[in-house]
Amino acid sequence: MRLIIKGGMVVESGKEAAKEADVLVEDGVIKSISHNIEAKADKVVDARGCYVMPGFIDLHVHLRDPGQTYKEDLISGANAAARGGVTTICAMPNTSPAVDSVEVLDVIYEKAKKAPVHVLQISAITKGQNGRELVDMEAMKEHGAIAFSEDGKSVMDIMLYQEAMKKAAALDMVIMAHCEDKDLVNGGVLNLGVASERFKVSGISNAVEDVITARDIFLANAAGARLHLCHCSTEASVKLVEMAKELGVHVTAEVCPHHFILTDEDIVSEDANYKMNPPLRTRRDVDALSDGICNGVMDCISTDHAPHHKEEKSKGFIKAPFGIVGLETSAALTYTELVATGRMTIGQMAERMSSAPARVLSLDNKKGSIKEGMDADIVVFNPNIEYVINVEEFASKGHNTPFAGRSVKGKVVTTIVDGKVVYQA
Repeated sequence: MRLIIKGGMVVESGKEAAKEADVLVEDGVIKSISHNIEAKADKVVDARGCYVMPGFIDLHVHLRDPGQTYKEDLISGANAAARGGVTTICAMPNTSPAVDSVEVLDVIYEKAKKAPVHVLQISAITKGQNGRELVDMEAMKEHGAIAFSEDGKSVMDIMLYQEAMKKAAALDMVIMAHCEDKDLVNGGVLNLGVASERFKVSGISNAVEDVITARDIFLANAAGARLHLCHCSTEASVKLVEMAKELGVHVTAEVCPHHFILTDEDIVSEDANYKMNPPLRTRRDVDALSDGICNGVMDCISTDHAPHHKEEKSKGFIKAPFGIVGLETSAALTYTELVATGRMTIGQMAERMSSAPARVLSLDNKKGSIKEGMDADIVVFNPNIEYVINVEEFASKGHNTPFAGRSVKGKVVTTIVDGKVVYQA
């Protein structure tokens, strides 16, 4: 199978400017990048006026499969990813049952064979995510787990977590940390401050995240483990990551678009589509997060895509579940808020959404950049299309997003995985 992408502006991760070139793909691999490729092809993609970018890699996705497939399933989530230009998704393990055994892991990877994008599964750290007994980490790695996480909660038993860190280090696997002190949460549902006061609900303080972020950084350093901090939401998290890197800790961090765009002041009605964990924070936190993702202190842009049924999200702030969807909006929101405003170059966007995530997972020898010999996971992104986010067009079963009706600029028009077009607008 031979495919040519014609006339686009090829984006090199980290570079300020893109260069006009054709891209020749053969048998799922990038064979050539040059001007005016005239080879015969099975398919030609017209990319004139568009950026040709490495496929986005989302380190933080909830597919709800197995156990809650009325919210999302592996295929609907993968279709949503394709529509959003995400060619590799990393599925979190807080399913029903949790991904804590090779039996569950094997079933998921069997389903993933039918997905239009690459699905990589993250293993739970403890059995049942109950925080009492470690999973068989060696077996989970052997059967294809890409990382370990207790996402949805933190491992609060510090001695058990230390043991997990040491085992992960020995296996050269990443620990992906959801930093939340469950005792400090104390029933909170919105950020402690404007939002919690406005709606008279319990608040979630920044300390809920910050104390566990600090704990995990120092534990990882002591164990020699690679630590990835999920969905960071506070100013202190940015400062802690910066400090940790200066100290030589093997730490990376992600920020989600909702956390670098929205504040708790944006919540003006009891719309639980604004309820996520961690919550929307203050303007000061948002400014620190957006600065951190632009200057490279924070490494990756992920979504924490967390679909829920409409009826569940209609129950108000106290009873509705935490979470919003993001696979189909992250590229447009990032481009609109950071690139089109001049805060970030298109190359930096590719770095945060493709190259850096590939490095976190040690996939950068094949994914995360457009170079000869790399896997042909490619996105054609048109920066000139302006539109309004319409949840009725989503491929995801989940429509729960506070960005519904928001005007954005920049649209994924073609997604290519292993040299095959899996989505075309």
